[in-house]
Amino acid sequence: MSKILLVEDDATMRILLKTLLEIEGHQVELVSDAKQDIVKTMLAQQPDVLIMDVHLRHQNGIEILKSIHKQELPWKLYILMASGMDLRYECLQAGADGFLMKPLLPEELTRQLQKAQSV
Repeated sequence: MSKILLVEDDATMRILLKTLLEIEGHQVELVSDAKQDIVKTMLAQQPDVLIMDVHLRHQNGIEILKSIHKQELPWKLYILMASGMDLRYECLQAGADGFLMKPLLPEELTRQLQKAQSV
């Protein structure tokens, strides 16, 4: 399946999503946002999919998304943004491939990941 980089600052959500994604057969790397350079981590990991919360404790997910799009990536990256607020438009405008509304529904997450694999 896919290699996924999950950027989520809520520990419970991080573990829940990791477990769900691994059950689906994905390899999951976690970033807790402890002021970590997410772009640098993403470049080193080269995931197939990046799932990132918009409202991170120490960083703004939309600003990180814009930084990612300034990079010349040597691989195809599918970016899913997630938030408890309906920021779908803002995320898609900033370059996200998809948006997940929290609380996340497993069916929607699976649907979005299937979309990523077909790209």
